Amino acid sequence: MASELSADPTDAELLAAHVAGDPDAFATLFARHRDRLWAVALRTCGHAETAADGLQEGIVAAFRRAESFRGEAAVTTWLHRIIVNACLDRLRAEKVRRAEPLPDDLDEAERPHHTQADPRAADPAEQSLAGERRRQVLTALGTLSAEQRAAVVLVDMEGYSVAEAAQILDCAEGTVKSRCSRARARLAVLLAELHGVDADVSAPTAPDGNPPGPPDVGSLASRGPPADTAAVD
Repeated sequence: MASELSADPTDAELLAAHVAGDPDAFATLFARHRDRLWAVALRTCGHAETAADGLQEGIVAAFRRAESFRGEAAVTTWLHRIIVNACLDRLRAEKVRRAEPLPDDLDEAERPHHTQADPRAADPAEQSLAGERRRQVLTALGTLSAEQRAAVVLVDMEGYSVAEAAQILDCAEGTVKSRCSRARARLAVLLAELHGVDADVSAPTAPDGNPPGPPDVGSLASRGPPADTAAVD
């Protein structure tokens, strides 16, 4: 028998209700987090078709494996882990370096409910410059390995802590730091031109032991996923 839900159920309550047989609980849970899960899948895969397949496979896996949730992490962390792993499995299976450009409507696909107007949107010059910067950032992200990109997407673009990213990626915190460190060092070199500065690959490390991150990569790329995949972690 399905469990009785409160008026405003928590994620954990929705998942428990789904396990108990509620036919609508999982759909409600997925709808609540759909946009962010899609954004993570899109940025991790760098291609809308692959991301859609990864998201679908991940959601089916979460639906079927809901009983395995033990409450050791937040439901959102558990969902992101399944989705990211499904996307990484897709990328590893394909082992294809995609070279085609991103579709023009990818920003809108990632942010379907965005309504706040950008005051610079009416300025064609600003819009063109912002678009070119974003394309360069995404191209730079595309040179990273899938594992490095997943770590940078979660920590630098989605705002997860290293500990949370480690839970999602099911690896040690040190591994996340290492992947982010290597990714940031590469991005700093590739993106230095955007800010008219020379990249210093021997720059001192930040207080957390990582090299300084690339200039504003989160804000520059916040409206689009990475454009490519690469082979080396």
